[in-house]
Amino acid sequence: MRRVLNGNEAAAMAAKLARVQVISAYPITPQTVVVETLAKFVADGELDAEFVKVESEHSALSVCLGASATGARAFTATSSQGLMLMSEILYVVSGMRLPIVMTNANRSLSAPLSIWNDQQDSMAVRDSGWVQLYCENNQEILDSVLQAFRLAEQVFLPVMVCYDGYILSHTVEPVDVPEQDEVDSFLPPYSPKFKLDPEHPITMGAVGVPEVYQEFRYQQHEATELAKKKLVEVDEEFGKRFGRKYGMMEEYRTDDADIILLTMGSLAGTIKEVVDRWRGRGEKVGLVKLRLYRPFPAEELAEVLMGAKAVGVVEKDISMGWVGALYTDVVAAFANVKRRPLFLDFVMGLGGRDVKFSDLDEVIEITSGAASSGEVGKVLHWIGLDVEKVR
Repeated sequence: MRRVLNGNEAAAMAAKLARVQVISAYPITPQTVVVETLAKFVADGELDAEFVKVESEHSALSVCLGASATGARAFTATSSQGLMLMSEILYVVSGMRLPIVMTNANRSLSAPLSIWNDQQDSMAVRDSGWVQLYCENNQEILDSVLQAFRLAEQVFLPVMVCYDGYILSHTVEPVDVPEQDEVDSFLPPYSPKFKLDPEHPITMGAVGVPEVYQEFRYQQHEATELAKKKLVEVDEEFGKRFGRKYGMMEEYRTDDADIILLTMGSLAGTIKEVVDRWRGRGEKVGLVKLRLYRPFPAEELAEVLMGAKAVGVVEKDISMGWVGALYTDVVAAFANVKRRPLFLDFVMGLGGRDVKFSDLDEVIEITSGAASSGEVGKVLHWIGLDVEKVR
């Protein structure tokens, strides 16, 4: 059934269709509508779930941790400072191998205080052991949440579904909402092998003494690597059932591209329009939209990019004192590849600054110049920066 939903409503609708059993979250802009909508579903009897109100995001994820450990399907949502407040429990959840799903409406971090969009929040916790998916539009939000539960419960890892605050969270789009019985056939009830049960006591989250800690981390790393393969399988099955699939990444007009831009999230839609315009001028420009960020699909990405002369990494984050986080991962993917393109990093859109067609034209011009000369020159480029304000 086609419905007009904003991104937050799409996330909530997906959680409802997944028949989540425990929801706990603390309201924070621009995520609040997710949990408001779910609270209404529960209050109206449309969703049979426990909605636990708490005093902070730290407590919200702690509630989900306890619920998941007892075998319940648990869900939460947050943004920005809320995600930072959860950070301690993020590591506990992944270390306990609990398949919680969280949506994160990407928002800038303070200070200075900002409620607008960039992707610094989720990028800051990229090493917390959560699978991370990034969405381009509201349909992808709904579909990714459903896939996230199926994936999480197969590899016993938590999954974070990220989407750009305001740009998607508050923008309405037509969304194809599947029927409940269709989702039930794709996503069966959660049935863990191990769970907390007074009748059958076990220990979860015990002390990791030096004799076992490193081996445990190795197993967790192996499970995270396995998530790449499992995501492809889940996505393929989803595509057969619902007619939509996304994979680990999307290639757009890359077959003969000399210049490829690489990005994540809603910015991909804007770049597609710019690529089409440059293609109309006879320029061989393409786009790769990375959907899966953790685990990082290094081999698959290197195969897609290796035919280009130059790659412009376009990202809404910055690792202070270095470059963007996505850029470092992309370059590392080519560590064992003999033939490699030139790489440039473009940081833009921080704190909700608009990314204009002219900004992306500048990105392509700089990347094209590097491809023509065979030299990168300056690696990091701040696009859309008002130089008068930093003098």
